[in-house]
Amino acid sequence: MYYSSGNYEAFARPEKPADVDRKSAYLVGAGLASLAAATFLVRDGQMKGDKIHIFEELGVPGGSMDGIWTEQKGYIVRGGREMEVHFETLWDLFRSVPSLETEGLSVLDEFYRLNKKDPSFSKARVIENRGQRLATDGDLTLTNKAIDELIHLALTPEEQLQDVKINEVFSDDFFKSNFWLYWCTMFAFEPWASAMEMRRYILRFVHHVGTLSNLSSLRFTKYNQYESLIMPLVKNLEAQGVHFHYNAQVRNILVNTVGDKKVAVKMEWTENGREQSVTLTQDDLVFVTNGSITESSTYGDQTHPALPNKEPGGSWQLWKNLAEQDPAFGKPEKFCENIPEANWVISGTITLTDEKVVPYIERISKKDPHSGSIVTSGPVTIKDSNWLLGYSISRQPHFHSQKPNELIVWVYGLFSDKPGNYVKKRITECNGIELCEEWLYHIGVPETDIAEIATQSAHTIPCYMPYITSYFMPRALGDRPLVVPEGSQNLAFIGNFAETERDTVFTTEYSVRTAMEAVYTLLNIDRGVPEVFGSCFDVRVLMSSIYYLNDRKKLQDIKLPWMATLLEKQGLKKIQGTYIEELLRDAKLI
Repeated sequence: MYYSSGNYEAFARPEKPADVDRKSAYLVGAGLASLAAATFLVRDGQMKGDKIHIFEELGVPGGSMDGIWTEQKGYIVRGGREMEVHFETLWDLFRSVPSLETEGLSVLDEFYRLNKKDPSFSKARVIENRGQRLATDGDLTLTNKAIDELIHLALTPEEQLQDVKINEVFSDDFFKSNFWLYWCTMFAFEPWASAMEMRRYILRFVHHVGTLSNLSSLRFTKYNQYESLIMPLVKNLEAQGVHFHYNAQVRNILVNTVGDKKVAVKMEWTENGREQSVTLTQDDLVFVTNGSITESSTYGDQTHPALPNKEPGGSWQLWKNLAEQDPAFGKPEKFCENIPEANWVISGTITLTDEKVVPYIERISKKDPHSGSIVTSGPVTIKDSNWLLGYSISRQPHFHSQKPNELIVWVYGLFSDKPGNYVKKRITECNGIELCEEWLYHIGVPETDIAEIATQSAHTIPCYMPYITSYFMPRALGDRPLVVPEGSQNLAFIGNFAETERDTVFTTEYSVRTAMEAVYTLLNIDRGVPEVFGSCFDVRVLMSSIYYLNDRKKLQDIKLPWMATLLEKQGLKKIQGTYIEELLRDAKLI
């Protein structure tokens, strides 16, 4: 497996790998990573679909990318994924998956056309004082000291950030800035999270520093991501003859290590209550989605909170069983144990059933939520919320089956250890009505109307996810297994708990990238995996980020020690009439 950039290899179709016709594939989990791996096996590996088996412990595919309607509870969305144009492997995947909506188009075609017609732009990224836009919204408000800390982190090698937390590399200056407020509520970082992952995010998304406050860099699906992304993948794979095994929990995969070679030799699972196993050879490729952020999720309803459940569940137990066999398979306990209490564990799906709340939504987002256009363009953060509550309203309808009068609102709170401002409880203790009441209070609904609306005009489902922030647990090198561990002949790890260089977890891109790397490595496919977008190596992007990090100041107004030599009058004179001057002008620094 090797990386490539540009379109020379992007449009090339690789030759059929040697001996692929005698190989089979077993994929654990039916989330995005597994579905992507299966698609790459068929498309680029040219493996026959009926040689591929996908095992899912739940009764439906999709993993953490869900969006469902049930007779008992109604609409449920546990979360959503923010996407951007430089998710190179994600778009490589969906360019070849047929749309379910429009004949002759791919999912990428459909997605591209939609977002060109209806681009993302937030009119209020942060609010306070019950629905008022933050006065400094649009500015990052970083002090010189905070900017220095950001740059220092970016320049620090990962080897020096092992098990280091974000709050160990930043001062109060940084945490008081709008930059951190935008950053943590967009990506779900907590102060105790991994500084190593924070560094990756800074380098990976430096090209978005200038759009943190308006979210114009984001791209969104037409419906919820289950219906818009997962269903087309599943339908395409089913058409290729891929076998889906639901209610099938893989308990263990036995790996035989001889010398420097590792070979998966047996897989054991329970399917619909029946214990089963299969003997594996080196020609049987095994792809494991290790760990899960939505494992052990529980749901409440209007009058009952979602009850805490910290049982590790099947995906975590499988990873532990593998890790016991070889240290190269990682340390799952680093991610699923000892998660701090002050974290995000609750999200909620609010279904509004009439127009009572529409004026308050419009006042904040300056958009009619029934227009069919994306409403909030990502999260609206409530700065003075004790829970650090945020909400997001996507294009409506958010579900194919949604009624014209219904609006779907997704809410979440990053602090689970504090009582609310209106409902004097922790978010984990709140039922659906109380969760809705807290949101209504913060968007400015009169207190006299809150109880009636939350009870009569809304239906809210709280969801408890004990592992939702586990991606960001402080970690060391080796805690996550390599996509294909050293010496592995037929076993690969895929998803956000596998290790690949430079890219960032909690993204659809990471799931697809690890899947692509796994398939290309085990089948030795002669086509480059698109490299992670190199914005951090582009001097134009770096100059632009300096401009926005300093809230659009010119070079001569930026007072940082590392800029001193650039600001000397003699130095500025020397670049007059040169390409460097042109670059600085393009970046608005002079």
